[in-house]
Amino acid sequence: MKDHIHRMIRVDQAGEFGATRIYAGQLAVMGDRGPHSGEIAAMARQEDEHHDAFNALMAERGVRPTALHPFWSVAGYALGAATALIGPKAAMACTAAVETEIDLHYSKQLDELKDADEDPELQGMIEQFREEEREHHDAAIAAGAEETPGYPLLSAAIRLGCRAAIRLSERV
Repeated sequence: MKDHIHRMIRVDQAGEFGATRIYAGQLAVMGDRGPHSGEIAAMARQEDEHHDAFNALMAERGVRPTALHPFWSVAGYALGAATALIGPKAAMACTAAVETEIDLHYSKQLDELKDADEDPELQGMIEQFREEEREHHDAAIAAGAEETPGYPLLSAAIRLGCRAAIRLSERV
């Protein structure tokens, strides 16, 4: 198996895990009755499905997980809880920011895979998951993410963190 494919699978699994932790932190703060809790819970279930799919692919192909897994668990949960503490729209702002970066990341991976005409199974997974992540982004925007006080700064900070997490998880 080519090393760059392993890196793709490793980072995508880590990202989907991080997303599950963000939503867990948000739901821990908001509970099941908060504004947008139902939407967040539905997105969390979908992220669990993505995470499970990448876990299975890792096991099937012998891809090692990132050594940063414990850190992403804590960081994701903390990000989710912190944004939920700011308020429901800030929780959605977090989703919009994360999904913006994931869309860009998945699109870049798809371009690489298609250009090399390799790994149709991975291509299919990434295409499906990218579309679902785009739906999450659109739902977050529709729920008022951009109305969060300080949205441009919050979004930029979260997006920067996502880009750093992607780079680190590809290699560590």
